[in-house]
Amino acid sequence: MSATAIAPSRMIVPASERRLKNRTSIAQTLQNTLTMAYRGLVKIRRTPEQLFDVTLQPIIFTLMFTYIFGGAISGDVASYLPVIIPGILVQTVITTSVVTGTQLREDMDKGVFDRFRSLPIARIAPLSGALLADTLRYAIATTLTFTMGYIMGLRPEGGIGAVIVAGLLVIGCSWAISWIFAFFGVIARTASSVQGISMLVLFPLTFLSNAFVPVDTMPDWLQGFVNINPVSHLVTAVREIINNGVFGADAWISILGAAVIVAVFAPLTVRAYMRKA
Repeated sequence: MSATAIAPSRMIVPASERRLKNRTSIAQTLQNTLTMAYRGLVKIRRTPEQLFDVTLQPIIFTLMFTYIFGGAISGDVASYLPVIIPGILVQTVITTSVVTGTQLREDMDKGVFDRFRSLPIARIAPLSGALLADTLRYAIATTLTFTMGYIMGLRPEGGIGAVIVAGLLVIGCSWAISWIFAFFGVIARTASSVQGISMLVLFPLTFLSNAFVPVDTMPDWLQGFVNINPVSHLVTAVREIINNGVFGADAWISILGAAVIVAVFAPLTVRAYMRKA
């Protein structure tokens, strides 16, 4: 009786002779990014209080600003809605983007990113996944703001298609702005400092704009700042889209500004993140 030797289908290469890759492919990076984005969604599902800012803030701000300033600025609430809803939308969604930097800093402080470093994944995936997952928060805030406006009597002249385009424009610009706060989250020492720095930047930009009151009611020296304020351009773009169905110059300026922000802060954020990740 003869013994038959079965050759293994795959040779085992000793560890000393293996060639290990130090880079990940684009396909694997995208897959890892989607996985990390899913992780962010799971965190929201298990801690739904993270959505309080994007669920309660649009409702409270819309009701408060509309009924307080509607009569004084436009004469009645119905006339003020086409003015205030785009302003509330832009303010709410942009403010929501601060959470990106805050949560990023908290994960780094808790050692979560140290665990990711030990995994065979793209090093950029935890950062890009967090930015991608936060777009859900922007979408929720956008939907609730338009819904509250409709309940209160807003009827966009541009139709549902214009509302969708305006919402996508705000979400895209807010995603671009989130790169700024992600950069703060990487370089700051604590999550509270990220929150403080972000609010110090956002409050002047949102309130010193045309989001809530007409520009011609402001002092001349302030009008100059408001007219060049990027938030004012975005608010004007949203108003033109939903009220007139026009994708005008302010919309293109907003897109150009978002592209510039990503071009500047994405490399800075990735470089600073790679040094610590």
